Amino acid sequence: MASNIHHPIQYKYVNIENVNMFYREAGEKSLPTLLLLHGFPSSSHQFRELIPLLADKFHLIAPDFPGFGFTEVIDTANYIYSFDNISKTLIKFVDALSLKKYAMYVFDYGAPIGFRLALAYPERVTGFVSQNGNAYLEGLGSAWNPIKTYWDNPTEQNRKIIEDAILNLEGTREQYIHGVSSIESIAPESYYLDTFLFECGANKAIQLDLFLDYKNNLKMYPLFQQFFRDYSLPCLIIWGKHDLFFIPAGAEAYKKDNANAVVELLDTGHFALETHVEYIAKRIREVILN
Repeated sequence: MASNIHHPIQYKYVNIENVNMFYREAGEKSLPTLLLLHGFPSSSHQFRELIPLLADKFHLIAPDFPGFGFTEVIDTANYIYSFDNISKTLIKFVDALSLKKYAMYVFDYGAPIGFRLALAYPERVTGFVSQNGNAYLEGLGSAWNPIKTYWDNPTEQNRKIIEDAILNLEGTREQYIHGVSSIESIAPESYYLDTFLFECGANKAIQLDLFLDYKNNLKMYPLFQQFFRDYSLPCLIIWGKHDLFFIPAGAEAYKKDNANAVVELLDTGHFALETHVEYIAKRIREVILN
């Protein structure tokens, strides 16, 4: 159980080579660090309820990636929006904050970004939580089919199909409510905020560029899997089993490369923190701290 002591969240920025990285921070710096790495189409906002539940036992850092949330990229920076480049920015971010040891919570896009960080600094990683954070081909669900078509034939027409299907309020809301037993449990500000932010500036075009670039993450999967085998870290694989994008086979696959992986399937969808935040916090304490 979390302590009743209030642990305020601070909202900060740090400049990383013309990227003004926004991040949330809570917990004493003397505690074990847990990096919270968000996914599409969200931001560190998705951890708003998890952070207070863990701040008595962890030093928590939750950044917004470039192109997401409140992180600002200066126009003249000519920033390349790819998973490789965002990962390089994250590497510079942890260096700027002098983070030498940390566990990671990876979700959705946060998985290929966070696991690249792990490859860069494997000695720093003490464990990880993967919540619908995929690293296996068998974890890609049928919702990827139109995106795979876009990978194979990146025309403006196929790009527009993806935009019309996903990059709007209804498409974002569907990601939050699909597979959830009670829609009334989902706070509407979550999907409204995500939609508002990717409508700002060039963010929608950035998201479409990242959809196309996601195919390069598949080439990295064998390297991520080798990392799992080489280090056998404490890991909690906790998955919303009704996720259309990342299906339960992707959770179970972690056992192939780490026999100690704790795998749990939850009766919810993609954004499991919206419905199971207290349970996930409890399991993080039990698996990652022990």
